[in-house]
Amino acid sequence: MSDTRDRRRFGDRVRTLRRDRGWSQEELADQSGLDRSYVGGVERGERNISFDNICRIARALSVSPSVLMDFK
Repeated sequence: MSDTRDRRRFGDRVRTLRRDRGWSQEELADQSGLDRSYVGGVERGERNISFDNICRIARALSVSPSVLMDFK
């Protein structure tokens, strides 16, 4: 259960940072080289995202991976 909760909280963090930039999911997908449906799944907590993709999203958002993990 906590894994799902953590994935949702991570996804909420990604969504917040994306929206802060005024980006759509499609824009984040383009900037990170990921598929838009994958980004949507991450934001909904449906994907168990790999470290490589965490880094891709972090680079696209110009933050460190640790910023994405700061969802207390």
